Amino acid sequence: MEGEDRLVSVIPVHFTNALLPNVHLHQYPLLTRPLEVPPSATASGKRISARVKSKVKRLEIHVPVDTRGEVWNPERSKDLGAARVEDDKEKNQELPKVKQREGEDARLSEVRMRSEQVPHSGTYVLGVLREGHLHLHPISETHQFRPTMTYMDMHTRKTRRGRGGDDSDEDDGPPPDPDEPAPAPAPKKEKKPTGEAREVQVAVRKTGESSGPQFQGGMSQVRREMLTLIHAEEDERWEDYDYCGGETAEANEAFESVFSTSYQELECKTGITSLLKDVPGL
Repeated sequence: MEGEDRLVSVIPVHFTNALLPNVHLHQYPLLTRPLEVPPSATASGKRISARVKSKVKRLEIHVPVDTRGEVWNPERSKDLGAARVEDDKEKNQELPKVKQREGEDARLSEVRMRSEQVPHSGTYVLGVLREGHLHLHPISETHQFRPTMTYMDMHTRKTRRGRGGDDSDEDDGPPPDPDEPAPAPAPKKEKKPTGEAREVQVAVRKTGESSGPQFQGGMSQVRREMLTLIHAEEDERWEDYDYCGGETAEANEAFESVFSTSYQELECKTGITSLLKDVPGL
């Protein structure tokens, strides 16, 4: 080292929690462009909508699809739209505010981005540098959004039923070769004679009171908990939210609330020793 490090600048740090717990970090790992309405949907007056299930902390953002002829298949959208309607009814996720004209087929008109909450490892804060001052605000939750396409499973089942097949996921293998002789039919299984009927007594014992659906049998504890969470999410109703883009007046007003208006100095009660002990790996 040629010399000691010199102090370049001093940046005052301001901390506020005025919007707590409403500041979330939203990530879109699969999105390669800004989250905005396609021009074709904007021309028809469509907007991005959002909804949330606060108890299970599930969020959804609905983005209108790009209906340009070179990137969109109207006939395919009818099949997938009908599958989505049935999938929503099956999972109790239908949108009551969406109305269709009489005789009009359902269409896949939006891409649904569903969230998965990411656990925090430490304290996350939002930092904004303005006019030489660093403003910090704690982040309550982090969510990653990915497209949800559960309606494709419903569409696959409908297609198999239309071909006269079943709903199983088993592969029937390649079609038979016409040049090879047909395989011999499988031998029929003989029915075994039924045994003598016997009387069986069953007693039901109550093991304790508990709320929610009960799952018995050979299921593991983890599977029972997963099914309980799934049922709880399906039973909770969606709450509609207004989605405001980054350039709207509502977004600018919320952004201004991040900056602290107080200049009261905070007293640091954490020593350097305690700080270093809390750093992992040291």
